[in-house]
Amino acid sequence: QVQLVESGGGLVPAGGSLRLPCTASGSVFAIKDMGWYRQAPGKQRELVAGISISGGSRRYSDSVKGRSTISIDNAKNTMLLQMNSLGPEDTAVYYCAARSTAQGMNATPRYWGQGTQVTVSS
Repeated sequence: QVQLVESGGGLVPAGGSLRLPCTASGSVFAIKDMGWYRQAPGKQRELVAGISISGGSRRYSDSVKGRSTISIDNAKNTMLLQMNSLGPEDTAVYYCAARSTAQGMNATPRYWGQGTQVTVSS
């Protein structure tokens, strides 16, 4: 089993920045890749950014591309999402997720954190 713990959410002014760390524990050797998802009220959950466990492969949604950076520190079992130029449209609950090595490329992540609220004030 893998446990994921998010932190870094809160109230942020429009135009501001945010760092979202996610720390994994447990069977971390079984993780293939990790990512940040978000779900705004009344909307479907969407992938914000993802990264392979080696850090060699990264992807971003169009909505955050160019203003966000995802990284991973395997020594600390921590993934970090840095988001800049935040707007009210970034308000959502952000979830850390991880897929296991047993999962396919397009599978829904098996492991999820509890989520952290991010609210961007206009």
